Amino acid sequence: MSKDNDKLIRDLKILAAMAAEMETYLNSDVLFWHMSTSGMPALTLGGYLMRQHRLLALRNLLTGEQLSELDAAVYEYNSALVEKTVRFEQKAQREMDARLRQWSEYLKDAEQGIATSSSNYSTAVEARAMVTAIQDQLQLAPFTLHERARQQSELLDNQLRRLWEPGDLVWPEEWKPAYPLMDYWWLYGKPKDKQRR
Repeated sequence: MSKDNDKLIRDLKILAAMAAEMETYLNSDVLFWHMSTSGMPALTLGGYLMRQHRLLALRNLLTGEQLSELDAAVYEYNSALVEKTVRFEQKAQREMDARLRQWSEYLKDAEQGIATSSSNYSTAVEARAMVTAIQDQLQLAPFTLHERARQQSELLDNQLRRLWEPGDLVWPEEWKPAYPLMDYWWLYGKPKDKQRR
């Protein structure tokens, strides 16, 4: 098993743990939920949805047992959303605002040369991936994606384009089917370092 596939399996474990706590999370007023399982990242809708997107798109890389675990997690997540549309939307909008602020701060630092593109872009761009995952979910009925969030996302993409240097996928090569270049161009390259602009 490759190191990159290990990352995908870790995502599956995180997804299953997040799904198990999703109903309690949705009933809370907390945006970043500390998971009861140690060693896990905070539970957020963006973190869950980013991983779910990736795992569903890369199902062919999973074993039969792992596919069963994935399907069970997705079922548990969907069950947690039943009759919680408003709570989901509220929490999703709050997180999207927080992730857009986080991404905006990274881009500001990149423009000023504070954030070096080569050292941390693959981690920083997770905020952008979570925004996309949340937006994709909110575009499905019965949810509503607020126009303001979509516009802010486009403004930040334009800001990134001014700094952009195309390149290879910043995440594992095996993940390409989950992130086609046309839709996820911001994963194929990185911001230029300030001295090269």
